[in-house]
Amino acid sequence: MTGIRCFVAVDLPEEMREEIGRLEEDIATAGLRLVRPELVHITIKFLGDVPEGGVGRVKEGLATVKAPPFTARLTGMGAFPGRSVRVVWLGLEGDFSSLSDKVETALGPLGYPREERGFIPHVTIGRVGRPDARTSRELLAKIGSRSALDLGSFTVDRFYLKKSTLTPGGPIYEDLAAFPL
Repeated sequence: MTGIRCFVAVDLPEEMREEIGRLEEDIATAGLRLVRPELVHITIKFLGDVPEGGVGRVKEGLATVKAPPFTARLTGMGAFPGRSVRVVWLGLEGDFSSLSDKVETALGPLGYPREERGFIPHVTIGRVGRPDARTSRELLAKIGSRSALDLGSFTVDRFYLKKSTLTPGGPIYEDLAAFPL
């Protein structure tokens, strides 16, 4: 299917992105592709390719999401799936699961099925293309010393429908719509 590659996300405050950039410098490891700090976000739901004619319906569905603003905290660092690191993430506290559930409920009737794995609030800051034992050991050591990391709190008062254009230089994200809480 061709269409517009979309996802639903919450943005982080600029000062947190700057701090994440400094943190990424500290954990840089051969084999780890870091997410550029200006692109770091919290994915609530990945939609994939949305037909161009369907973007308006997605916006209408997301406009029905009603949730109060909430305080979130960026805390802790970890890795998926575990011993063989594929993704390095920062943890989140806050009412993201409720927001995710409301987004899932709004988009389900439009043909976007619920994520079966459930929602784990996190911020992806790096990916390992080809996990190997050496890279995983190095990353787990760096992550372990930062497992109690606390980058502070912020208010989540809106979420976005974003377009993602994949390029050889990395993705380009564009806000298609903002939805206040």
